[in-house]
Amino acid sequence: MKLLVTGGCGFIGTNFIRLMLAKHPDWSIVNLDKLTYAGNRLNLMDLEESEDRYEFVQGDICEREKVMEILSGKSIDAVVNFAAESHVDRSINDPSPFVITNVGGAQNLMECARQAKIERFVHVSTDEVYGTLGATGKFTESTPMAPNSPYSASKAGADMMARAYFETYGFPILVTRCSNNYGPYQFPEKLIPLLFLNAKADKQLPVYGDGMNVRDWIYVDDHCLGVELTLTKGREGQAYNFGGNAEEPNITVVKTLLSLLGKPESLITYVTDRPGHDKRYAMDYSLAAAELGFAPTLNFADGLKKTLDWYEANTTWLEQVQSGEYRTFMDTWYEERD
Repeated sequence: MKLLVTGGCGFIGTNFIRLMLAKHPDWSIVNLDKLTYAGNRLNLMDLEESEDRYEFVQGDICEREKVMEILSGKSIDAVVNFAAESHVDRSINDPSPFVITNVGGAQNLMECARQAKIERFVHVSTDEVYGTLGATGKFTESTPMAPNSPYSASKAGADMMARAYFETYGFPILVTRCSNNYGPYQFPEKLIPLLFLNAKADKQLPVYGDGMNVRDWIYVDDHCLGVELTLTKGREGQAYNFGGNAEEPNITVVKTLLSLLGKPESLITYVTDRPGHDKRYAMDYSLAAAELGFAPTLNFADGLKKTLDWYEANTTWLEQVQSGEYRTFMDTWYEERD
């Protein structure tokens, strides 16, 4: 199989490409990535230099000619779309790039793939499209979408477009929705790598509100397994939920990380909660378990330790991604919450 993976230089895309090439010697992958601030070509540079089944192309999923050139000219069989603007705080500051890429770009990719008669298309979404939960219950695939941030609204828009492409055109598209990912190569605007960097430098660890917002955590390779199963076994037109069966309040994650790093809880600082901050997410992945054979393989305690060990062993990577636009954004982030 020859795959087009979009956004493959980002956190989840990088791990997906590495895992798929390792598991499937008969697969080859073309990676289309715009290389925005969170896309790091160095993540996969070793594959560029040594793996003839991997090819990198710089470009934007909004660029119709570029996408059609790849789909038609490189004999692509299937598409997996990871490309997205993904940070909630950024979407609150300026929603427009999220609408452009997450809705317009996704639709352009779907239309180009439809015209190129692509056999399978997996659109990677998020649990945030469902909104928020109370103290009990879990999101199922039939839970109505009720996004609460510009980011999640843009992802919900793409999900609805995917449904329309299946219902209107019979296009063979599938959607995945996953809980909070963590693991290697995650850009340090997200919770766990940000906490790691601050803790290692003995800086304050920012926690929104009272820290009791609950997330279900999944190790990134388990999410990638879910995407693979959706691609190879999923029903066309279907959305599948994936989770790690690991619900934790944010403050528990922070304290666990500090304990693993041998740092004091006095580093914790509570900051003003962000607007539209969903209280709780939890994923019911029983459909994926029944139809695809999905089950998470790594519990949160082991996954967090594995993640922190990777960061410890890859400080050069962390230093590289901390430079430039990321640092400017994070300085602004702190200033706005002081």
